[in-house]
Amino acid sequence: MISYAFKWSSHNLFGKPFDALLSIIVLPGTLWLIYSILHWAISVAQWDIIPLSMRVLMIGIFPADQAWRAWTAAGIIAALLGAALGCVFSFRIHHAFFLALLLAALLTVGVGLQVSALTTLVAAVLACAWLLTSYVPLARHVLLPAAFTGFISVFAVMAPPGVGLWGGLLLSVLLTLVTAILSLPIGILLAFGRRSRFSSVRLICTGYIEIMRSLPLILVVYWIWILMPVLATGWSLADVARGMIGFTIFYSAYVAEYVRSGLQAVPRGQTEAARSLGMSEFDINRSIVLPQALRVVVPPLVGNVLDIFNAAPLVFIIGLTDFLRAGQMILANPQYGDRTYEVYSYLLLTYFLVGSMITYAARKLEAHMAIGSR
Repeated sequence: MISYAFKWSSHNLFGKPFDALLSIIVLPGTLWLIYSILHWAISVAQWDIIPLSMRVLMIGIFPADQAWRAWTAAGIIAALLGAALGCVFSFRIHHAFFLALLLAALLTVGVGLQVSALTTLVAAVLACAWLLTSYVPLARHVLLPAAFTGFISVFAVMAPPGVGLWGGLLLSVLLTLVTAILSLPIGILLAFGRRSRFSSVRLICTGYIEIMRSLPLILVVYWIWILMPVLATGWSLADVARGMIGFTIFYSAYVAEYVRSGLQAVPRGQTEAARSLGMSEFDINRSIVLPQALRVVVPPLVGNVLDIFNAAPLVFIIGLTDFLRAGQMILANPQYGDRTYEVYSYLLLTYFLVGSMITYAARKLEAHMAIGSR
């Protein structure tokens, strides 16, 4: 191990004079920075604010006596995510170790026995669903209807206390999932519409895509929030729903461009051969063109999911309490006004972990869909 580290450092850090000079300058500063962060995190920081404010961070202003609804929704989402992961790559021992490490971290920060037990249960649901679809191929055939039923169940469980009370990390996750799922079929239709032989359809789709891509997301969300009551008079629509609509119509334009780039990558000879065999345009697009296009655009589509999650804090403009806003609410309390670094460090670490897990799943999905691995 030591010899390998020595060879690696000699080749990558000190292989050339310029590399050696950069390493001599950068490495001490990096080590000092790591030491300073660890010293602050271990000796100076007061992390008791995190377990005390965990409920606000996770569910915002959702009523405390209705927290079981949020845990139920989290369990359903965990089951759906685990089932989806099982379709991409099989559950392994190191995945179980990673889940156990996360649970141990929760116990370390002292979130309480009840929260730790419920978190363990949610993680167990995710692992069981992951195992089921990994090693029981028959379970994959019911994944789509199960996913549809699961999302309906999530909204049915969370709705009774009031949709406007949704908040925290759960709101950010729900917003990301709903936007990612709805924007994909809409984006596919827009991409095909932009390539349509009918000029009216092509102009409408092109205009929609270009307008959405030339506007900032915060403006789109704000205008949807303002215009929905005007366009749908007499029909009360919750702020959460309006925010999800704004995110969906905005990111659908970006999905359309990603898919269109994938459609252009499909060789024209394949479509011409399919037409010569008498296949209809619908069958050609569904069976030949679209599967190959989606395989090409997996990385940008996953990057789009990351963009949605990272842009979720913009819903503050319409009065919603997302994960970042929940942290700011905690700091607004004079009792915790001096815990700025602790709260924002926790927010940063959470965003980093979620983004890293999405990126890891994307790499596995990309390898699974690669032509050489099929």
